[in-house]
Amino acid sequence: MDNNHLFQKFIAFTAAVHQITNDISKDVNSDGLTPLQYKIVEYIAVSQPVTLSEISDCMNMSMPNTSRELKKLSAKGLCTRITDPADRRKQGITLSAAGEALMSEAFGQIAVRFEQRIAALSAEERKETERALDLLQQKVFYLS
Repeated sequence: MDNNHLFQKFIAFTAAVHQITNDISKDVNSDGLTPLQYKIVEYIAVSQPVTLSEISDCMNMSMPNTSRELKKLSAKGLCTRITDPADRRKQGITLSAAGEALMSEAFGQIAVRFEQRIAALSAEERKETERALDLLQQKVFYLS
């Protein structure tokens, strides 16, 4: 398989991932969050602690806009900033108890939708899917 063909498959796969992610997380957020705020909270939930610049990079936002959205999320009681005791200039951002509860509920709803999507898979197909996801995570989606 040539690299261009593999790349085209990768592009199609990532587009499908974005579409499915949108489909299974649609209407999940609550507490009056905007879609962007929900995505930020979701990112923090799976990657915490994170820095302002990591959120900015992941969401493709400017630092001032990221900071503004984080202030809104902090005002809603969904995230907190933790100062690094070794370097007081560094701050990690984590979810508060309310943010954890929100994401637990959201992930519960997403899990139900995910289970509906894979309901027809046999036990062997589920194992194969898990192996494929592990392989993608290790070989393609790893963080460098």
